[in-house]
Amino acid sequence: MALNDHLDNYCERLGPEFWSEPINAVTNAAFLVAAFAAFMLWRRKVANDTPALVLTVIVALIGIGSFLFHTFATRWAAIADVVPIMVFILVYLAFALRRFLELHWVVTIAIVIGFFVLAPMLGEVWAPILGSSAAYLPALLAIFVVGSFFVQKNRAYGLSILVTGVIFTVSIGFRMADEPVCHGLAIGTHFMWHILNAVVLYRLLRVLILHRAG
Repeated sequence: MALNDHLDNYCERLGPEFWSEPINAVTNAAFLVAAFAAFMLWRRKVANDTPALVLTVIVALIGIGSFLFHTFATRWAAIADVVPIMVFILVYLAFALRRFLELHWVVTIAIVIGFFVLAPMLGEVWAPILGSSAAYLPALLAIFVVGSFFVQKNRAYGLSILVTGVIFTVSIGFRMADEPVCHGLAIGTHFMWHILNAVVLYRLLRVLILHRAG
């Protein structure tokens, strides 16, 4: 399969043209807004915290990659969409385990590697039920697991992580509903996945930054 092969994965897309998914494309601006808001918070609170800045940049790259996918809609654009998301998940998980749960770096790295290896397997198990959205189930579970342990150390931030998990659950629901509602809603519901995910990413960054700021 060639990298330039066109894909038609979402309800809104009606053809191979660049603007065949206008709403899905434009709503990626939400990721840029989330990145900018996180950057402003980072600059005020922890301007010397490089990991938080790197994660903020990755959020902006998520928006750019997703925009490319919902405009060009090719296999190479799909890679540009998926890679920043996976990088964010792995990097954020590492710093969440280290900073929030205060695990040793050796344990942290082992868990992240285990997550990277096992996550695709879990996604495949649930794919018959959740479809392609099953790929995000490991990340959702990680949010709830980290939040459940973190709430015992810091109730406010731990609860914030858990609420973020609830928002992410709703977001996945909208992603799953895109095809089923397509016959009655021409634009689909994938655009809500973008908007809610931008909220999810900002909330995760906010906890990381504020926790670091003490």
